[in-house]
Amino acid sequence: MTETLVLWRPTGPEELELVRASGWRRWPPRLPDQPIFYPVLNEDYAVRIARDWNVPASGVGFVTRFEVEAEFAARYPVRQAGGDTILELWVPAEELEEFNDHIVGTIEVVREFR
Repeated sequence: MTETLVLWRPTGPEELELVRASGWRRWPPRLPDQPIFYPVLNEDYAVRIARDWNVPASGVGFVTRFEVEAEFAARYPVRQAGGDTILELWVPAEELEEFNDHIVGTIEVVREFR
């Protein structure tokens, strides 16, 4: 049994549609102005971003949950983006395809805000 790390990702409707198109298994490539893919380490932080950023920007925000192989994820730094619980895993955009290969199971929507 592979040990996994649970991650959350606040997601807007366009990104979520691309995840859906992948069969709920992969994150889409980053845009040129997005050098980092940053899932977060706790649901509360993901909720705040989805509700407070995604909803005003696009009318809806989703919180997704997924698991990645813990040993693989350990290669990426955890960055504190504010308070003690505001933690992000920083994956360089050029490594996202390899990161996707280490997702265990599927990406699921656990919350929706409008």
